[in-house]
Amino acid sequence: MNTSALFTPFELGQLKLANRTVMAPMTRGFSPNGVPTEAVAEYYRKRAEGGVGLIITEGTLINHPAATDNTSYPSFFGEEALAGWKKVVEAVHSVGGKIMPQIWHIGATRRAGSGPVPDAPTASPSGLVSKDKKVFEALSTEEVEGLVADYAQAAFEAKQIGFDGVEIHGAHGYLIDQFFWADTNVRTDRYGGSLAARSQFAIEIVKAVRERVGEDFPIVFRWSQWKQQDYTARLCNTSEELTAFLKPLSDAGVDIFHCSQRRFWEPEFEGSDLNLAGWAKKITGKPTISVGSVGLNQEFISSMRGEGAEVANIDNLLEKMDSNEFDLIAIGRALLANADWVNKVKNGQLDQLKPFTQEHIGQLL
Repeated sequence: MNTSALFTPFELGQLKLANRTVMAPMTRGFSPNGVPTEAVAEYYRKRAEGGVGLIITEGTLINHPAATDNTSYPSFFGEEALAGWKKVVEAVHSVGGKIMPQIWHIGATRRAGSGPVPDAPTASPSGLVSKDKKVFEALSTEEVEGLVADYAQAAFEAKQIGFDGVEIHGAHGYLIDQFFWADTNVRTDRYGGSLAARSQFAIEIVKAVRERVGEDFPIVFRWSQWKQQDYTARLCNTSEELTAFLKPLSDAGVDIFHCSQRRFWEPEFEGSDLNLAGWAKKITGKPTISVGSVGLNQEFISSMRGEGAEVANIDNLLEKMDSNEFDLIAIGRALLANADWVNKVKNGQLDQLKPFTQEHIGQLL
């Protein structure tokens, strides 16, 4: 098994990674009152020590009262939470790792009356939780503009703390993706209409982040076709539509596109073997991260049903890495089960990898 393409260094400006592996962002919920603990710092440190080139943290909440419905999801604002994240950064850097926070707002997936500020109205582009199902009130134009500033402030704090970049969560049916998706965005101001107009919220966020962090701080943008509200949803049905969608985001200042698929090996469009990250790289010329069931025989939906997953070979991953289809690969549940997954793969010790079980979800191991 030739893993050399997986262990080639990666450089983008000041971001220098030892290899092409990324720890995928995975919601954990072990930060009481939004504050990451010493256990959180140790959890990330172990993965850096285990060989991961770049860690992208679980989703961290921007400073908005309706950003979450869970008081144990980590905040990215406030003195105590930011101090906790600084300890995480120091722990990861102490073993030579690199780390970025993923900044997040869950939007209309938040249950009314939940979270740290139960009285806050749930934030949504049009009040829709799915097609034609209105539950909440739409955000005003001024409120949307305020949210843009909230994302930018979180990114600024990330740079101040010493993170190596920032990832903006624009995937999986959360707030930014709710703006992208026609089923949940029927606005008539500049943030609604065509996909180009529905992308304006994300474009303004990227531009505002770039203004706050400067040119030398990497911005990663995570996006997906599928939504947790509809696993078959698609924003772009053709490569032409994908080009029209990605180019403005690229021009706005995205450095790396993190393209989330349920199964990374699946082609995105008929007539081409390229996956979603492969197409994004071809269209934008920017580096891309691929992700989706790496190293396991079951996709993540099985985990939501309480199932485990057995270790699977990575031959198809290595083939795609060899062909330079995408630049980086994110590993999720396999890293929950094996903090040293990367080092074991590098050393040819796949027979020592443990399967993923529900125990790995319920504990911060």
